[in-house]
Amino acid sequence: MPNYVYFLLAVAALIVGYIIYGGIVTRVFGVQPSRATPAQTHADGVDYVEMPVWKVWLVQLLNIAGVGPVFGPILGALWGPSALLWIVIGTIFAGAVHDYMSGMLSIRYGGANVPTFVGYNLGSAAKQIMRVFAVVLLILVGVVFVAAPAALLAKLTPSALNLTFWVCVIFAYYFLATIMPIDKIIGRFYPIFGAILIFMAVGITVMMFVSGTEFYNSAQWANQNPKGLPIFPLVFITIACGALSGFHATQSPLMARCMANEKLGKPVFYGSMVAEGFIGLVWATVGMSFYHGPEALAAALAAGGPGNVVTESSFALMGTVGGILAILGVVVLPITSGDTAFRAARLTIAETFNYSQKAISPRLLIAVPMFVIGIILSQVDFNIIWRYFGWANQSLATIVLWAGAAYLVRRDRCHWICTIPAVFMTAVCVSYICFEPSMGFGMGIDISNIIGVAAAIVAFVAFMVLGRRTVDGAPENV
Repeated sequence: MPNYVYFLLAVAALIVGYIIYGGIVTRVFGVQPSRATPAQTHADGVDYVEMPVWKVWLVQLLNIAGVGPVFGPILGALWGPSALLWIVIGTIFAGAVHDYMSGMLSIRYGGANVPTFVGYNLGSAAKQIMRVFAVVLLILVGVVFVAAPAALLAKLTPSALNLTFWVCVIFAYYFLATIMPIDKIIGRFYPIFGAILIFMAVGITVMMFVSGTEFYNSAQWANQNPKGLPIFPLVFITIACGALSGFHATQSPLMARCMANEKLGKPVFYGSMVAEGFIGLVWATVGMSFYHGPEALAAALAAGGPGNVVTESSFALMGTVGGILAILGVVVLPITSGDTAFRAARLTIAETFNYSQKAISPRLLIAVPMFVIGIILSQVDFNIIWRYFGWANQSLATIVLWAGAAYLVRRDRCHWICTIPAVFMTAVCVSYICFEPSMGFGMGIDISNIIGVAAAIVAFVAFMVLGRRTVDGAPENV
């Protein structure tokens, strides 16, 4: 059987997962099509603006699909086929469930941001922690998603338009997208960005077939990492946005405020994550197919990081013009997540202090100091920020999954759709922070995994004992 069949099977699994498991998740949650949405009950012309479903889906996809589903899977390809399994299984049973629950919980709680709906389900202490955690993560995301597209654009343009120039341009766009009404910039430019994104994902896929690229030419069912780094927990942290990402929970409320009906939750939230999983699958496949073996991929990464892999493979597979368009498709991903990251940070801060954002002056009062901090952080080494982002991202996803499990268990619904991935990711995040030498505790992998599994067991037992308790102040008619 030719190796490309494995790619086609993985794509088919994502589609079937959306149809079958996405339907199961929708039924478990209990959609109410006749219930008014925040776009209708809180309309303000700025953030609560009803938009057509095709535009909501496209904006949601571009919001969540930052540089992660490209760079993460490319880095994950160093481990071999385990990366493909995590992208497919993680997307269907963890990432898409996480995105659906975060979006629908936001709708049920009146368009609330992630700290608020987490607090309603896990308690006030979790709410306060999440407020700080979410804002820090969003600013980190915004900064990370300035450096990566700026570097790619600098490679495509004359030397006069250097990295500093593109960083300034991107920051200026982010600032406008943060303070302007959502349908004035984001709602208008995203259809164009979406067309470029679709060209990139489909074009790279088609050209791998047309060019006769040998799919997964050196793949083996073993740990292929050239440095011998362990699959668990590193693959599950490295490949974040292409399989599961807490950042998405900060973005889903943006579109929860623009949806006309709850029944749209499956295509908008679950469906956009499946589309992102496809993008991750494409770039993991490029990493394992365009280069002959993990060592060759590692050499390309050493020469210029994942951006170098994108540049080399895009030009080789699609020629000069097609390569430029493909790279622009990759540039679109982080830009359309960085802008909404800063926007979500503004809304989270405003919600914390109950500060209306209808007028321009209060928006500026939050946005200006936030961007000053972001510009300062942009001077820090990209690799350092990325490591912190990766762990914080998956930790946030874990907390949101636990909040979703608590919401379901109190309503006597099948909480296992959230509980199982929450338990698994608890083990991943704790094991990683114990093992990671530069930002964690630098323990051995065996003891780190033991601690991670123990922490997951403790969390599960605590949830089963305390999960049904009503949180003070939480509305129960949702």
